[in-house]
Amino acid sequence: MKLSEQDTKHFFQLLWALQFYANQKLKIHDIKCIDDYADSATDQKVKVREALYENIELIDSFVQKNPQNFSTENLDIISEWKKFIRGSFFIERLLKKYAVFIQEDKVYGVLGLSQSFNQLTYNANLPLHVDTVLLPFKGKIVYDGLLGFQNIYFGGGIKRSLKETYMRAKQNNRIIDSLEKPQVKNQNKSEPKSLKNWKPELEELAHKAKKLKGSAESPAIYSPAFSLVKASIEFAQLAVSDANDQEGLHKALQKVRRAFNNSNTVLYREEY
Repeated sequence: MKLSEQDTKHFFQLLWALQFYANQKLKIHDIKCIDDYADSATDQKVKVREALYENIELIDSFVQKNPQNFSTENLDIISEWKKFIRGSFFIERLLKKYAVFIQEDKVYGVLGLSQSFNQLTYNANLPLHVDTVLLPFKGKIVYDGLLGFQNIYFGGGIKRSLKETYMRAKQNNRIIDSLEKPQVKNQNKSEPKSLKNWKPELEELAHKAKKLKGSAESPAIYSPAFSLVKASIEFAQLAVSDANDQEGLHKALQKVRRAFNNSNTVLYREEY
């Protein structure tokens, strides 16, 4: 979940050049060269970084003047940084391919730089509240090397809310893993190209389930249990025939819930 060593070096080469340029233009620190800026203290870099994003036109100025004689490819990378996202984020989980950053209802997949995020923290410490800037880089999202950790304890309610935000974004293919390409809403709604056809199996189950009937002599749980089986099969049949019929699916699920509740009631009443 981090850039390669070569890409990390490339990223900082461009970032320090841009920030050094901003420092010169805004006359923030008395620093003579890029190497000295790269070696400067973190608090100095933070001040330059904040000033740069408050004067975003400096990116266009840098690209136009090209003081470091960068290639067109490098200038294009820097130009894309106008799409920066600055603010507070929750790191909700660490995955193999990226760390999950959440800001309100937006979920981002972010790569580490010289260190992966599992070298900076542990899953057991999540969620974490951090202040940083997200930048596009070669089709991925990275942070700008500065993470402000907030030492805050989160209760179960916030943890569940963040998890739900992530799971909803994952289910609907809304995890943003690039700032350079437009995000397509509801891109998961297109029909997958190759899905197993479960209709024959479900039709067979539905046919067999019709024979399930309780009687006066049967234990009380038989009837609601059989209803639960039939309602579940109906729900599954609708899901595989028209997954986009949200209203129909909700109605079918309500039928499953009623059968479940009836089964639960019978079990509650049972005297052992």
